[in-house]
Amino acid sequence: MLNWKHPNVATIKCETSGGICQRAWVEIDLAALAHNVRQLKSFLSPETALMAVVKADAYGHGAITVAQTVLQSGASWLGVATVPEGIELREAGIKEPILILGATHTPEQIKAITYWQLQPTLCNFKQALVFSQTLEATAECKPVPVHIKLDTGMSRLGPSWQEAAEFVQLVQRLPKLHIASIYSHLATAESVDQTVTRQQQTRFESAIAQIKTTGIPQPLLHLANSAATLSERALHYNMVRVGLAIYGLYPATHLQSKVNLKPVLQVKARITQVKTIPPQTGVSYGHQFISDRELVLAVVGIGYADGVPRNLSNKMTVLIRGQRVPQIGAITMDQLMLDVSAIPVQEGEVVTLLGQDGSEKISADDWATELSTISWEILCGFKHRLPRVAVERF
Repeated sequence: MLNWKHPNVATIKCETSGGICQRAWVEIDLAALAHNVRQLKSFLSPETALMAVVKADAYGHGAITVAQTVLQSGASWLGVATVPEGIELREAGIKEPILILGATHTPEQIKAITYWQLQPTLCNFKQALVFSQTLEATAECKPVPVHIKLDTGMSRLGPSWQEAAEFVQLVQRLPKLHIASIYSHLATAESVDQTVTRQQQTRFESAIAQIKTTGIPQPLLHLANSAATLSERALHYNMVRVGLAIYGLYPATHLQSKVNLKPVLQVKARITQVKTIPPQTGVSYGHQFISDRELVLAVVGIGYADGVPRNLSNKMTVLIRGQRVPQIGAITMDQLMLDVSAIPVQEGEVVTLLGQDGSEKISADDWATELSTISWEILCGFKHRLPRVAVERF
């Protein structure tokens, strides 16, 4: 960890090696993260647990620091997609329950799950049998908590909801497996039209009712993602699985009034050169931009290899000293160019690509809208050569 001076920041720690984060970096506001968790917890009943989804390196925010912060702030479970993601958290000393949301099948994965005390998702009959057989061959292995995923309309992992009772009975009979929860995933929870969500909830309830007739003790139930958590308390059950919302973004604009969330991530870089170019001068590859006048150009040390989408070329703005500045020319692998004719700048000055500077702000939603994609993809796109810097602001 390296501490270094920064305006309006009490401490900054680089989570990756490589020294001071001078070229470009991602700032993670831990106070905003903690605030979001507290806001979400206040929206839940005391009986409903909060699982923080920290897969994909916590949506690009840095899994270890995020996990530590959300657990201190009220989350009691963590969700990841893969076994290595769970191991990373265990190696960092995190002891709380970790659910692997993705499918795992091989004996090697199963042994790692057992060793690191992770909790897998079971989604088909063959997988459940492999788990049981592998665990039976492991000396002195205690029963492993498993979570049954049902397909209620996502058409992804899990047996059909109509097969729920049969599948649960099979798993219940298998040695070395303990059913910790039953869950499903909603496909359109962020939509204003809740028809599909209501249909999925009805199917989930029907599956649970079928399971109850078998006499099997009911485990934890969970169905809600971020959108469902914010839209309808009837979808909360025993636990909610929240990803995007803990990072301070809303799954849909109509959910913004539910709780007060603060964006956690900001992307910043430094100006590496300032130059004046004459009229009719092409800028960057392909000369997609040609100056119509003399202008002052600033080169910034960040590009598409860092996660700035090339399709934003000539469409995005950045913030410098609280003012919007247009990006010009094709965004390159490691650099992009700005037209700074309207604002005096100097080499080494900080540029905000995502985040707030003064009264102006640019969000992942803004980029997503321009690119006809979703904010989840924007957040997950920032590469690991950008250090994640945990900030504690005054």
